[in-house]
Amino acid sequence: MFFKGFLRHPVMVGSIIPSSRKLIRTMLSRTDWANTKLFVEYGPGVGTFCQAVLDRMGPDATYIAIDTNPDFTDYLARTISDPRFIPVLGSAADVRRIINDHGHEQADYILSGLPFSTLPPGVGGKIATETAAVLRVGGAFLVYQFSPKVRDFLEMGFQRIDHAFEPINIPPAQLYWAWKD
Repeated sequence: MFFKGFLRHPVMVGSIIPSSRKLIRTMLSRTDWANTKLFVEYGPGVGTFCQAVLDRMGPDATYIAIDTNPDFTDYLARTISDPRFIPVLGSAADVRRIINDHGHEQADYILSGLPFSTLPPGVGGKIATETAAVLRVGGAFLVYQFSPKVRDFLEMGFQRIDHAFEPINIPPAQLYWAWKD
């Protein structure tokens, strides 16, 4: 399913194989799960992060996964039967409306593996600023990429950005935690 998605939409999927377990663990390691009521993911694909997030979330938390590919959102709806999980067909640029439609005003954490450098002009910047607007103070935008160019997009909406590199992934990935202070 993941490979088929890459073949159909290589610019949107961004990688030929899912993220490694090590990348997932490292990316989620800075999340304050005890205080997470709404976790959002942009571009969940086939759900590589989904079970790891659900395993860490509290019973009263909500997980909204936004993807522009109906094959992926349909797949997630069929394969994940957790009442806390909501797959949404839509654009990350509309995150404010999407979370409002599901009864939330702010997100605690937002995760993204979207290939920012290949998005249409203006879309990456809009996603970064909309993300900064909907995150609660103390929350973070968790971003994993194969190119360090994403930092330019993150700087549009965030002052404090932590960075790490994960070599145990194919390809190796840049990890960013952009904090809302």
